[in-house]
Amino acid sequence: MAEDHLPSPPAPTIEVCYRHPDVQTRVHCTRCERPICPDCMIPAPVGFQCPECVAEARRDFRRGPGRPLRGGVSVTKALLVAIAIPFVIEIVVGGPQALFNPSAKLLFDLGAMQPIAVAGGQFWRLFTAMFLHVGVLHVALNAYFFWLFGRMVESVYGKTWMLLIYLVGGFLASVASYAFGPVTTLAVGASGAIAAVFGAFIAYNYRRRQTAANAAYLRMAVTVILLNALIAVAYRSIDWRAHVGGLVAGLALGYLADSSGPARQRAILRFAGVATLVALGVAIVVWRTAEIRSLPGFDQLFG
Repeated sequence: MAEDHLPSPPAPTIEVCYRHPDVQTRVHCTRCERPICPDCMIPAPVGFQCPECVAEARRDFRRGPGRPLRGGVSVTKALLVAIAIPFVIEIVVGGPQALFNPSAKLLFDLGAMQPIAVAGGQFWRLFTAMFLHVGVLHVALNAYFFWLFGRMVESVYGKTWMLLIYLVGGFLASVASYAFGPVTTLAVGASGAIAAVFGAFIAYNYRRRQTAANAAYLRMAVTVILLNALIAVAYRSIDWRAHVGGLVAGLALGYLADSSGPARQRAILRFAGVATLVALGVAIVVWRTAEIRSLPGFDQLFG
């Protein structure tokens, strides 16, 4: 009777240091995950990092959040102008009253997010709403916080990602308000998009929480979140759903923008990640639209 032979185990994968191809290793950089040899291992708070990642981290630390970018047009400043222009239009169209208390009709006519109108086909309101405000105090507070955190986010992620975070995050903030708020909602304001920028700021500092400066930024961020939660409880008119939606979107976008690994892999991950977030937002809009259109009397409004 022939003896049964078990199959031989697969040969172990032999990896070599990416900087020294003649040296075998089983250790990987905890940041980029490339194999590194003992000569390339630099102790990190968790495991080891390679010289390139350590050099990049040092450059980030020296630059630090908030250091202004040189050259070209600042996206933060351009977006501030994009917020200011519609407010000027509000005053021109609505008169002096719009400076402190614009009417609901004025805001609706200029593009406020109103669920029934959106479900009726006016999907552009999901974007225009983030550039309108209820009076000078509203726009001033949003502009101030955006100026504080926008410069920091733009300095570490770059102009393209800053624009993506604001627009995609603002869109998802409007989607959250549209999908989970009452159908009587009339929503305006850049706060959802600013919450996305703030979320990206948190994501950046969380990944670098081992340093004292980034840990301090995180503690400050927690304080800001708690204060905003208290204000939302005190003032029911605040659209907290948009704030939460923007914050979560910003966290996800911040992690995508700060992803590590080979350049090609990073590009694929970032594209797929942003596309997934946008697709998720579109899917939620489709679901909510079908739900609102099924309400009694909707056909009479948009027949």
